[in-house]
Amino acid sequence: MEQNVQFSRQDEQIGIMTLNRPEKANSLSVAMLQEINGIIQEVKHNQKIRCLLITGAGAKVFCAGADLKERRKMSEEEAKQAVLTIQQTFTAIESLPIPVIAVINGHALGGGLELALACDLRIARAEARLGLPETGLAIIPGAGGTQRLPRLIGIGKAKELIFTGASLRAEEAIQIGLIEHISSKDTLFQDSLTLARQITNNGPIALKEAKRAIQSGLDHDIHTGLAKEYEAYLRLLHTQDRIEGLRAFQEKRMPHYTGK
Repeated sequence: MEQNVQFSRQDEQIGIMTLNRPEKANSLSVAMLQEINGIIQEVKHNQKIRCLLITGAGAKVFCAGADLKERRKMSEEEAKQAVLTIQQTFTAIESLPIPVIAVINGHALGGGLELALACDLRIARAEARLGLPETGLAIIPGAGGTQRLPRLIGIGKAKELIFTGASLRAEEAIQIGLIEHISSKDTLFQDSLTLARQITNNGPIALKEAKRAIQSGLDHDIHTGLAKEYEAYLRLLHTQDRIEGLRAFQEKRMPHYTGK
C-alpha cells in the first residue's frame, strides 16, 4: 500500500518529508496526520538529522489543508478532534529543535499555508499561490494561522489576508515576508537542498540553541529575550564543536562538527 507520507534522507543530515496524496491535493487525512506525527518523532530523536524539508508530491499543490471530504463525514465531536489534531501536529513541527524548511512546490492555501507557517523558512515555486481562504467558508484558520501569520508579517497585513480570504502570488508573498525565497519549478528542490546544506554546514548544537533562543524570546520583552539568549550561549561554551570552530578558523579550513 502506498504511503500517504514519504520520508527520505539526503547527505544523511537532511531529512525530506513528502506529502504523498497528489490526487487529493495532498490534503491532510486522519491517517496522513498519524504518519506525519510518526515521522516527526523519528526526526526529533535522530541526532544525525540537522535540517528537515517538507514538501508535497506533484506539481500543482503543496498542501490543500484538511481533507474536507473526510471532514464532511465526521460527527461534530470527530471534527473538533480533527481540528485539534492538525493544530497539535503543526505545533510539533514548529517545536522540532532543528531548522525546518517548507518547500512549497505548488499552491499553499488554508491548512497548507498554516503548515508552511509552522516551518522556520519557506521557499516557494514561482507559480504558487498562498492564502488563508477560510472566512469564505464561514470558518477561521484553525491550525495556527491567526497566531503565526501576524507574528510573521505583521498584524495589519495578516488581518487583511484573513478577513478577505485573498491569495497572493509568490512574488507578492516575498514582498511582505511571507516567504523567504522564490524558485522555478525546475530548480526548486535543488535550491532547497542548497539552502539546507548552508544550514547543516554549521554547528548542529548552535543551530538548536539559536532556534530555541529565537522561539522562546518571541513572546517576551527584550530583556527576558536577551537573558534567554545568554543562557543559550553559555550552553555552547564547553562543547567540542565550539573548540573545533575556533581551530578551523585559525587553520583556515572547513570545520568538522560532530554535535558534541
